[in-house]
Amino acid sequence: MPSPGPRWAARPVSGRLPDFPWDKLVPMAERARSHAGGIVDLSVGTPVDPTPTVVREALAAAADAPGYPLTVGRPELRAACVDWLARRFGVTGLAPDQVLPTIGSKELIASLAGHLGLGPGDTVVYPELAYPTYEVGAALAGATAVPSDSLTALGPQPVSLVWVNSPSNPTGRVLPVDHLRKVVAWCRERGALLVSDECYLESSWEEPRPWSVLHPDVSGGDHTGILAVHSLSKRSNLAGYRAAFVAGDRSVVAELLAVRKNLGLMVPAPQQVAMQAALEDDAHVEEQHARYAARRAVLRRALEGAGFRIDHSEASLYLWATRDEPCWTTVGWLADRGILVAPGDFYGRRGARHVRVAFTATDERVAAAAEWLA
Repeated sequence: MPSPGPRWAARPVSGRLPDFPWDKLVPMAERARSHAGGIVDLSVGTPVDPTPTVVREALAAAADAPGYPLTVGRPELRAACVDWLARRFGVTGLAPDQVLPTIGSKELIASLAGHLGLGPGDTVVYPELAYPTYEVGAALAGATAVPSDSLTALGPQPVSLVWVNSPSNPTGRVLPVDHLRKVVAWCRERGALLVSDECYLESSWEEPRPWSVLHPDVSGGDHTGILAVHSLSKRSNLAGYRAAFVAGDRSVVAELLAVRKNLGLMVPAPQQVAMQAALEDDAHVEEQHARYAARRAVLRRALEGAGFRIDHSEASLYLWATRDEPCWTTVGWLADRGILVAPGDFYGRRGARHVRVAFTATDERVAAAAEWLA
């Protein structure tokens, strides 16, 4: 009788997950690289500008770190998170024990449902056009993932967790404050936890300006049942540092801390010091914002000149572009011109006729893309 094989192999977790979308883009990347001028990669949106000097100096000064860091984070870092939310976004009533540093935001988003004990029988709602990790996190926990932009359309079914993302990845759409208030009220009425992915809050270009769900005009001055997720990857060019944090409901943060302590999920101590330095310095953020604004303007003009329409895109680090054709046709057309972008269907069926164009490439590469589009 043949061996049944290892017991773990009978229940592979990967079978619950959607296909990793970026694998599908590899042939298009090769197509773009064959262009005479090389590739302009506007697909992933990874930062390319230098990590700020103030951050690197703080990291170097904290490099002697022989002991284990604490999962809860340094008190100075948690205080810096509170001060930053108050200074930049008007969040009041938040205390350091309502903040928890995390190893990047993607890790938190993917693990949140499981760490809070959600599983079969629980429903997780996320935007119809969305970062794929919301669905992945629900699938890992064994919960049911439902894409929906209309909470009222869900009917009476119980919902355990609701994700909102404003500014949106991929569309750059900003949810008005009135809409956010209604989502807060709906979640409280239903007993659902509301988690707002606010990683692009400082990447705003046009009206309306984005709001944090922790702002008193949204939350009513009460953070019960609400979390906000923030990342320093884009605002401070710290993607390589895996620097992020979650803030909000004290009891939920405490539960996450209790679970994460058992798992040994600790942000390295030197990175915590670097995070604090980044949060306490606004000058580098304004400089980076100006760089991105200039690149965004160049690419937008070039895309519109080439017959594209830009929808939403009032914030985030992307232009949500369309030529009213299947997105993979557009991806191929751009790849033939050396430009790699992300197909809209990576983010949901409603993105099937759009592409996401990042403006995180260098000035030289952005200028090259604009020239080739012309």
